[in-house]
Amino acid sequence: MANVHPTALVDPNARLADSAAIGAFAIIGPHVTIDAGTTVGPHTVIAGRTRIGKNNRIFQFASIGEISQDKKYAGEEEVTTTIGDNNTIREFVTIHAGTAQDRGDTLVGNNNWILAYAHIAHDCVIGDNCVFSNVVQLGGHVHIDDYVTLGGHCAVHQFCRIGAHVMARGGTMIVQDIPPYVTVAEHIAKPNGINSIGLRRRGFSDETILAIRRAYKTLYRKGLTLAEAREQIARSASSEPALQILVDFINQEGRGIVR
Repeated sequence: MANVHPTALVDPNARLADSAAIGAFAIIGPHVTIDAGTTVGPHTVIAGRTRIGKNNRIFQFASIGEISQDKKYAGEEEVTTTIGDNNTIREFVTIHAGTAQDRGDTLVGNNNWILAYAHIAHDCVIGDNCVFSNVVQLGGHVHIDDYVTLGGHCAVHQFCRIGAHVMARGGTMIVQDIPPYVTVAEHIAKPNGINSIGLRRRGFSDETILAIRRAYKTLYRKGLTLAEAREQIARSASSEPALQILVDFINQEGRGIVR
């Protein structure tokens, strides 16, 4: 049986793994599933059709699975929230359920650090191994790939895409898509080189980092059109596989990439 504090309000229909732990005054709704090893802090509210995986640490006053802040939401019951494994979700984080107008699910992957007061809006898709610093704010329908770091007070416009290994400095407003490996800064995000420190920490070789740096220069420094830059980077990807995710990202439709 799960370790549930006597002051917590857990609906009898909620499904809790035996090794889950629920803190004082937490509220767990009837359609919630919490897997083994996950701890839920005091005063946390987990609502809606929410599935939370294994070994997550959810700190006090977080709110997960509540209905979206979308005026188009019309009470659809099948919308969901899905949290993977090994995530750290700090104080006052809010993660809202999906909407029928999109994929119907808000998804957070594995091994993410989501720090205090961050907000993940409806229909967002978050990959693995991301770090969202304090007060990061994601609009609806945002897609973020693996190993993305967003500094404190970053805000991401709805429908934006952020590629793998991106780093955004604190206070950056992101209103367009950011290709993989790129670092952005300034009030409205501008490209500011590649995330070389993060890549080294993740075991990228010097040769691969050099190839990524050259691709960045092709995209941002040579005065090429996007189509011309994409063609050159695609040719380089034949000998450097790490560039393929950059080519694939540019090929997808979105809000236009930062340039």
